[in-house]
Order: sequence, then structure tokens, then C-alpha cells
Amino acid sequence: MDTIDIEITLPPRKPAKPTPWPAVPRVPRVARLMALAIKFQAMVDAGQMQDYADIARLGYVTRARLTQIMNLILLAPDIQEDLLSMHVLVKAERPVAERQIRSITRMVLWERQRVAWARLRGRTVKREERLASREAKHA
Repeated sequence: MDTIDIEITLPPRKPAKPTPWPAVPRVPRVARLMALAIKFQAMVDAGQMQDYADIARLGYVTRARLTQIMNLILLAPDIQEDLLSMHVLVKAERPVAERQIRSITRMVLWERQRVAWARLRGRTVKREERLASREAKHA
């Protein structure tokens, strides 16, 4: 029996086109940190965690970093709400960085925090807010 060799050239196989995943909206980092701070505080209040040091150990972060995150709780309630309700940012927009907010968390008076938050967000500060800030400064 004789063997017959046949040579067939096949076109290269095209790789399958990846199915595009729908774009998942990303929550801004500062909003996620604010939510974490609220959750962690609730865990400490409920006795699930003894203190912030426990949370830092479990989260593999330093106590200093956890303190920075937990200081977001010191913000005025309306600022916290703004942070939590931040929408997904368009690429052209500049997101608010947590580092920028740290200076605001050091302010004790909520009126001053609100003025600083408005400036950070590029809003004009209302006359009443400026007066409240001045009165707080002199008190």
C-alpha cells in the first residue's frame, strides 16, 4: 500500500473577540473611605471590635493610617453626606483626594469645615458662612 501525502494550508485562526464588559461605575475612593469609617465606628460601638487598634491589625494597616480614615467621622454631617453621595467622576473632573480633606478634619467647628469644603469644591462661599466662620474665629 502506497501512502499519499496531502498538504493543506489553513488560514490562521482569528482570536475570538473578547466580549466587552459593561463599564462598572467606580465609586470615588474618598467615598469608600467615608463608608469604611462609618462601618468601623459602628463595629466598635456594637462591641464587635474592641478598639481601632484591632481594626488596624485585621486590616493590615498602621494605626496612624486607620486614625486618618476614622477622622472622616469628625466632619460635619452634611460634608459626610456629600462625600458618600459623590457620583462617578468624569475623566475631565478632578476628584477630591482624601489628603485634601485631612486639613478639614482638623477643624473643630463645623462652620469652618463647611467654608473650607466649599472652597475645596470650588463653590462660592455664602456671606452667612463667611460671617459664621469669622465669629467662630473670634470666639
